[in-house]
Amino acid sequence: MNPVGFLLVFVMPPVVITSDRRDNGQTLAAVLKAHLGLTWSQAKRVIDRRHVRVGGQIVADIAFRVKSGKRITVAEGVLAIQNAQAAKKPAPSKAEVKPKKSESPKKKPPTEPKRQEPAFECDILFSDDHVVVVNKPAGLTTMRHAEEAEEFGRGKRFLTKTLADHLPVLLGRPDRRVIAVHRLDRDTSGVIVFARTPAVAKDLMTQFKKHTTDRRYSALVRGEPKPGRIQSTFVPDRGDGRRGSGEGEDGKKAVTYVKVLEHLGAFSRVECRLETGRTHQVRIHLGEAGTPLCGEHVYDRPPNGQPLPDGSGAARPMLHALSLGFTHPVTGELLSYEVPPPADFAKLLEKLRGEQ
Repeated sequence: MNPVGFLLVFVMPPVVITSDRRDNGQTLAAVLKAHLGLTWSQAKRVIDRRHVRVGGQIVADIAFRVKSGKRITVAEGVLAIQNAQAAKKPAPSKAEVKPKKSESPKKKPPTEPKRQEPAFECDILFSDDHVVVVNKPAGLTTMRHAEEAEEFGRGKRFLTKTLADHLPVLLGRPDRRVIAVHRLDRDTSGVIVFARTPAVAKDLMTQFKKHTTDRRYSALVRGEPKPGRIQSTFVPDRGDGRRGSGEGEDGKKAVTYVKVLEHLGAFSRVECRLETGRTHQVRIHLGEAGTPLCGEHVYDRPPNGQPLPDGSGAARPMLHALSLGFTHPVTGELLSYEVPPPADFAKLLEKLRGEQ
């Protein structure tokens, strides 16, 4: 008689969570990440595949804003599948790796270690098939310049990844690139938008070119700037090898509005609104006004002059893209996003407040 085998299958039941006050106003993807420990791409996949209900209704929008006290249900078996896909091969037991007493373990020849890409997480504020809005961390380049990519050729894969390189993976579509329509400096944090199609990129670039977007920055500076409008013409070389204000046929108009929010003794907290969006615009205008950013080491001096003193102790230029508003190129909806400055900015602000 042949033995009969039995296969027992356990299906994970539906997972139910109740949003609390900390979740109020957060995106559905962010709530799933916080409560269930999912990655961004996992949360997006679960929502996109219509496995999540909020208050009994299926929600397939990762940017859906959750209210506190809502019952959120993930369909049965879904998280088990997610965990199975993300699970790594289990390590062998001690019995499997422990050599016998009569045998000595064989030594393997040294091999070249594989290059490991660091894990990367980023706060995605909004995403659909057309645009993605991100809170960029400081210390990360927005995108690779075309000249740099061309110079390295095939070797560009060994360059440090940019935000534009990371986003397709985080969005769950590694085969679909995103298009940068504006940039934030490597050491500047804050809100930035990318396009997901060439047509959308063209529309967004037109909005930036026509100055119809709303862009505001928070900054910590040395001294106290004069509030109001700053206008100058930017040239590639102001006379000391630095980009800045000057005269020339290749000059471009740059306009910044400065508002002093807080006096901090020898320092100030200011808000800058951009009418134009020239490279290093805020850094240049504040530096040339004699009130450079805390941590600024390029635009911290007059042309051919000496650097202005900086006793703030800032490790980077203290500039944060606080908010961004634009018109959705497809839906026509007015979108606006604001994020508070990161921890190092907030920590320095508290330090300067305490030193008054």
